[in-house]
Amino acid sequence: MSGKTDAEIVQGDLEVGAGRSQMMIDTIERPGKAFATGTFASAGKFEDDSEEEIGVYAGVGVGHARAEWSVFDAEAKGPNASAGAEISRKAGVRAIAKAELASASASAGLVKATVGLAADTGIGIGPSGVEAKVLGTGVTIGRKIGVSFLGSGFEIKLW
Repeated sequence: MSGKTDAEIVQGDLEVGAGRSQMMIDTIERPGKAFATGTFASAGKFEDDSEEEIGVYAGVGVGHARAEWSVFDAEAKGPNASAGAEISRKAGVRAIAKAELASASASAGLVKATVGLAADTGIGIGPSGVEAKVLGTGVTIGRKIGVSFLGSGFEIKLW
């Protein structure tokens, strides 16, 4: 796998687990892999006693394709909705809900760009920074710097 949990793949913007810089080190020699699905649904909880984090997530949608190779990722999604919440020592407190008409994203190492139409709404506050979005428009400031407007955006992971 890519160093991501199922929660990261389903939720998109609610990332848990290893940070992107660690993921880049772990994936530099990752072989190519791709998948596509017509419909998807997932729900669950995660708990990591060593990292002192706990969270819940749920997501449903129609159309999801993803390809990955080395430090590169590309993903496209059709209509979908998801929600998640996380409490951890490392990430702080985060809660986000997302309704998305469609999106396409690409990342290369620490940089990620997304084009789409979404109504993400949520907040995150913790040692790694702050994030606030209302109807797909918002900012992230901290370990990750990002801006988004109605679901399209750009972000870079600093450390």
